[in-house]
Amino acid sequence: MAEAPLSEGILYSARPTVRIDEQEYPKVTELLLSVEITEREGGLSALELRVSNVASDPEGGADFAFESGSILTLGAAITIYSGDEISPTEIFRGKITALEIDFPQGGPPELVVLAEDVFQQARMTRRTVTHDDATIADLASDLANALGLTPVVTAFTENIGTQVQLNESDLAFLRRLLARYDGDMQVVGSELHISPRKDVLRGTITLEMYSQLQRARVTADLAHQVTEVTVSGWNPIQGQVVSGSSTGANLGPGSGKPGSQILQDALAERKEHIGHLAVSTDAEAQAAADAAFDQRARRFVTIDATAEGNPALRVGTNVELTGLGPRFDNTYYIVEACHHWDTEAGYETDFQAECAFWGGN
Repeated sequence: MAEAPLSEGILYSARPTVRIDEQEYPKVTELLLSVEITEREGGLSALELRVSNVASDPEGGADFAFESGSILTLGAAITIYSGDEISPTEIFRGKITALEIDFPQGGPPELVVLAEDVFQQARMTRRTVTHDDATIADLASDLANALGLTPVVTAFTENIGTQVQLNESDLAFLRRLLARYDGDMQVVGSELHISPRKDVLRGTITLEMYSQLQRARVTADLAHQVTEVTVSGWNPIQGQVVSGSSTGANLGPGSGKPGSQILQDALAERKEHIGHLAVSTDAEAQAAADAAFDQRARRFVTIDATAEGNPALRVGTNVELTGLGPRFDNTYYIVEACHHWDTEAGYETDFQAECAFWGGN
């Protein structure tokens, strides 16, 4: 698959579009200095936007540009579009939660706007609740409805028994359950997407080193790899031991040798037993073992890289990397993305991605 151009035009112009309460303001566009948006697995995207806080007045002087509070104000809805100016893509939607005024030495004052997506509402209040006969799908739907989102849930309809949300926010509680069952969630526009990690795919992109891929550091690390994970517990109703064992179930995209095989060939077998999780059925123990093994395995080969700004580089995107050499050319899964634009460097996307395989295609 060849690297696709970022624009249909001769030049790739990627100045971001900013909308406050669904409206574009020329003053914000003209005084915009930088935009940085960060998203990670588990949801909750964050925005930092900087504008020059000095503008000329009708009398020919200058004054603070945004002190009236009529545009950039706490609680205002803010949406950022990026990519090709001809057809920009929404990459952030949230509300302004903080404002800073920065007076840099030797420069004009800057207004810093900080915002988070709708998950901000789900992380603010801790609760203690007992959820009987719970399913992750039902819990996700309840959270989506509370946030005014449309739930888009894949799988997770199995009953996982009684779950106690003990002094946790709704966001932390659902994140904890999804980590245990190897799932992920993200806010996409007005929808809450939740699915098993193996089913997450927000597109596939090819990047070539020294072309759209500008910088990369790739690491293949055996330090945290294992050859088997076991989990055991007790079923109090039947009065018997339950157990699960995994050597990998859903390792994600890519090809080549997995870290567990290289570990066994290069060093030795390394088994891990998880004893701190409370499991009461064999199915629950197996799910926990699979999740623990797969999460370790997928972090075998990791990359920290910078690419030419691309709004399609998001958490959950599969990125095919070429030009890194035969051992590191592979398909990676993005686990963190940071979209950054400023008046000097233009639009760039930093990302971190992982792959369970080495020596690939």
